[in-house]
Amino acid sequence: MEPSNTHVPTPHATIEELQNRLRRGDHGKLQGDCQAGSEVLARVGEKWTALVVVMLSGGPKRFKELQRMISGISQRMLTLTLRGLERDGLISRTVFPTVPPRVEYALTELGESLRAPIIALGNWAQANWKQIEAARERYDHSGVSEEAST
Repeated sequence: MEPSNTHVPTPHATIEELQNRLRRGDHGKLQGDCQAGSEVLARVGEKWTALVVVMLSGGPKRFKELQRMISGISQRMLTLTLRGLERDGLISRTVFPTVPPRVEYALTELGESLRAPIIALGNWAQANWKQIEAARERYDHSGVSEEAST
């Protein structure tokens, strides 16, 4: 089933604004914007972030539930990923006062807004992986990678 909310706004205005800043020589603000953007993209681009966001899009989950759903993730990596996402305001962590304490993780409003771009990127990757594999194959057999290392 195709996700209903996969529209990702195009960044034309942002690119245009960046180009205008370069023309004006406003490099300080531009550098700050690029650094902030890089930090956010680093979080979103981490190996497990997209999977955690997608798994939480179905509603709150407990730690062990997430660990079972995400094949190959270690307890340590899931802990680090959840902490990073919580720090960035993308997920919330709720502790219920039971014995033993029950902890649930859920997407925040900000995290929900990340879901559509992640799904769109996943759809793009699935639609284009054969072309990417073919390009890799051509590149690997062209000898270009060996020339570049010498």
